Amino acid sequence: MFHSLCSLVSPELSIVQILPQGDKVMLVARTKSAVSFCPGCGCQTGRVHSHYVRRLTDLPWQERIVEIRLNARRFRCANSQCPRQIFTERLPETARPKARRTSRLRDRQLAIGFAVGGEPGARLSHRLGMPTSGDTLLRMIRAAEFKPLEPPRVIGIDDWAWRKGQRYGTIICDLERNRVIDLLPNRNANAVASWLGRHPGIEVIARDRAGIYSEGARRGAPEATQVADRFHLLQNLGEALHLAVCRHRKAIGIAGKATIADMVEDQTKLEPPIEPSTKLDQLRRARRNHRRSLYAEILDLRADGLSPRGIAPRIGMSVRTVERWLAAGGEPEHRRPPARSVLVDPFRDYLEKRWEEGERRALELWTEIKRRGFEGSKTTIYRWTAARQQGSPTSAPNVRWRPPSRRNCARLLSKESRSLDQQTERFLHHLHQVAPELSNAGELARRLAALIRGHDDTNLEQWIEDASSSELASLAEGIGRDIAAVRAAITQPWSTSPVEGQINRLKTIKRQMYGRSGYALLRNRLLATA
Repeated sequence: MFHSLCSLVSPELSIVQILPQGDKVMLVARTKSAVSFCPGCGCQTGRVHSHYVRRLTDLPWQERIVEIRLNARRFRCANSQCPRQIFTERLPETARPKARRTSRLRDRQLAIGFAVGGEPGARLSHRLGMPTSGDTLLRMIRAAEFKPLEPPRVIGIDDWAWRKGQRYGTIICDLERNRVIDLLPNRNANAVASWLGRHPGIEVIARDRAGIYSEGARRGAPEATQVADRFHLLQNLGEALHLAVCRHRKAIGIAGKATIADMVEDQTKLEPPIEPSTKLDQLRRARRNHRRSLYAEILDLRADGLSPRGIAPRIGMSVRTVERWLAAGGEPEHRRPPARSVLVDPFRDYLEKRWEEGERRALELWTEIKRRGFEGSKTTIYRWTAARQQGSPTSAPNVRWRPPSRRNCARLLSKESRSLDQQTERFLHHLHQVAPELSNAGELARRLAALIRGHDDTNLEQWIEDASSSELASLAEGIGRDIAAVRAAITQPWSTSPVEGQINRLKTIKRQMYGRSGYALLRNRLLATA
């Protein structure tokens, strides 16, 4: 036991005695060197002033706590000009000055704290024979020092959420080495410009299309090349196309009805639809009319010169809702797909046959198919008979197509025609006839997507010119203001995708900390994983 313990202790110390004490082992030690160096002037001296006992906790031995009782010394400095006449001896390989644990124990506990945090780390340390408190681990994490990294050349900047929609910070990554460089507690141009000013030599900055990071990069590193992220460009394109579709919502309805009419005519099996008149439909119609009147009132107030912030309290809506309605060009339509149960499909032929025979009682129909293995409720059959009595097109077994939503419609406009099915092509044909502006917007969207995914930016200015008088005029104006970064996005390989991966790691660490994710603590834990 003596030799095994002696081999584990620092080479700076010599074990004098071993004192087993229950679940703990006490090691009495002293330093091997007879001299020491003054930390103030570096002068070597062997003049001992006094002795004192220093207690250090070390790594456990066979699941038992090890404590070193060190007979430490104070020395007199041999340099008469040194302001520090008396100093304690330093043991750089064993422990830091004033520390109560050895350096190797501190490194293990710090690694545990970086990995799992304060309280979980304290529980794990206790099980491993290195007991400490969660607060101590957190203090060690906050005080941790990191080696200076190599100066980055290509960086990526993006935001991350302290609390989504309310408070954001900034993360900066080295794209060449794929690691986090720094974490900023806020998201503004001044913070980014200040950080870039402290880190000269950056040549490329990949960012999203937010004006905050564009301005910060321009002020902090004016010589660097800014690269807009390709994913965000495609996302902006999708949002612009979706807004264009929202402004032509009536055209979508007309095209959808025309498509269904064509399908009915082709099949010659469907009766003309009858407008439903249930209480639920009447309520939905009343709410739709109410939203329409609210939107008309918003337009009147907007025409009087009021901003969305001034309109919102008068209407009784949030500012964001007013802005969204104005951007969409109309009130929202909460369209619900017709209720259709897949449980009825295996029994639909039998129900149609009984219906033609004159059976109209839903309870009787449910009883009959129940004997045949139907597992649905009576309400399902009541809905089927109600739809059948109203002559709804959705009750026909062969017509299962319905018009796409506005977001899906925007996606379909940006796709190549060869990848669409027959019904979708027919719908888009009617839509292009009713709203040719959307046809032009879809063609422009496909052209821009091809430019972004390619490596040739020669047609970018021509696209901006063509789109400036279309439904995508706002997007074209924004790309024109940021054209240098967009050109770099097309021609250069850099993007913020690695930054998004680091943000996912940051989210994991932040959620592990159970509300104790202060900036200093969160930053050090994230940098420790780099």
